[in-house]
Amino acid sequence: MSEKLLEVKELRTEFKREKSWVTAVNDVSFSINKGEVLGLVGESGCGKSVTSLSIMRLLLDTSGKTTHGEVMFDGKDILKISEKEMRGIRGYKMAMIFQNPMSSLNPCIRVDKQLMEAILLHNKISKQEARQRAFNVLQSVGIPDPENTLRSYPHQLSGGMSQRVMIAMAMSCEPQLLIADEPTTALDVTIQAQILDLMLEIKEKRNTGILLITHDLGVVAEMCSRVIVMYAGRIVEEAPVKDLFANPVHPYTQGLIASVPKLGSNMTSLPSIPGSVPDLSVMPKGCKFAPRCKYAQSICHEKEPELTYVEGSTVQRCRCHLFHSKREEA
Repeated sequence: MSEKLLEVKELRTEFKREKSWVTAVNDVSFSINKGEVLGLVGESGCGKSVTSLSIMRLLLDTSGKTTHGEVMFDGKDILKISEKEMRGIRGYKMAMIFQNPMSSLNPCIRVDKQLMEAILLHNKISKQEARQRAFNVLQSVGIPDPENTLRSYPHQLSGGMSQRVMIAMAMSCEPQLLIADEPTTALDVTIQAQILDLMLEIKEKRNTGILLITHDLGVVAEMCSRVIVMYAGRIVEEAPVKDLFANPVHPYTQGLIASVPKLGSNMTSLPSIPGSVPDLSVMPKGCKFAPRCKYAQSICHEKEPELTYVEGSTVQRCRCHLFHSKREEA
């Protein structure tokens, strides 16, 4: 039986907007087992990155705060521990690859000092040993001249090189949990494959759990064992990766998968989901996807459906009135 590494229970995160609060993550619950890669997908604005920042407790300098729920990691609710204790976990037992390397690296500090900081903080080794580890981890993410990169400032690196430095930083202490937020967006396909292979290598070596946030369903199919689909701050579907691609139940999931180009297809244009993710401050009543859903019924605009298991399955869940009504008719 798989051992749970992270368990998120009814997580809710809100942001202050002028005189009111808006909910960006709404009662989200999921778990990650040791050695598992869990995919988190959805359009921009669905709450994926906010979920990861809430888990890492990196909203302190923003207008956002986690107002409800638990994040159990290593036997503790890390939402309730002190910031000092959290700093001992963050970057060591739990690390994150951020979406934008240009805003995540300090432009005034050389790469070697930024890489060595976490290594020295969490490991009882000398500066020389820390520098050698920094060199090795840069080499492992495909940087051709690690020594020159270590001596560089972030502004002297390209976007792709900066992204690889960020990945190296997150992997330098071989964490138990790795949260990767669009880790390969700025990289070409060759380096992307190399980075994904490296993440899988660390997973196998240390039994690391990985939360992979991405728009790329091809990467999800290749890397993940389970997938969570988010929309407007809610989980709308959750399933093992093979079940999700073989039988997507929620109309939003069906739309995402249909929009992926297929080799050998004769289609002249790709299907798309009309409209956009709703503004947090003016969320529609009922199902949040109803205004964009071609299957929407009157109940969809009045009452939000529950996230329940698909009939005949103990591993696939869906939040949809259409699915519920079909099950009741059967």
